[in-house]
Amino acid sequence: MEIPMDIAALITWVVTALGGFYMLGTWIQRGGIRQQQSGTSRLPAPALFGHFALAAVGLVVWIIYVVADKSALAWTAFALLLPVALLGFVMLARWIPVYRDRDRGTAEAAVAADPGAEATVPAERHFPVAVVVAHGLLAVVTLLLVLLTALGVGGS
Repeated sequence: MEIPMDIAALITWVVTALGGFYMLGTWIQRGGIRQQQSGTSRLPAPALFGHFALAAVGLVVWIIYVVADKSALAWTAFALLLPVALLGFVMLARWIPVYRDRDRGTAEAAVAADPGAEATVPAERHFPVAVVVAHGLLAVVTLLLVLLTALGVGGS
């Protein structure tokens, strides 16, 4: 059984959103919002919440497209995904140094000695690498599937 491209895009978008929602929850739970004032977090809250909001709006537009099959909605969803992707790449570029600079032994020892030291560890350091990679790869696949569907490749 062949899955229509618009449904495949919907599936990848939802799975991508789940990974993003997990990372957003982790960032908030680990103090990312509080770390904005101290500069500990390298992820700016406006970029993170803007990425989330645009992706969510785009997903709603895509769901409406799947139901209504109106070409303008497919192109609108694609247009919404472009700044989502740009913000995602910006956040990835800011996350990579945090990931590379981690010294888990030192950070864990500092937190064990002083539980308040957790505030000095960027919240995004707690993102599992597998989730970051899967989120990014699925986002690229989603963007391509949405573009191909909007172009009329593969039917809908």
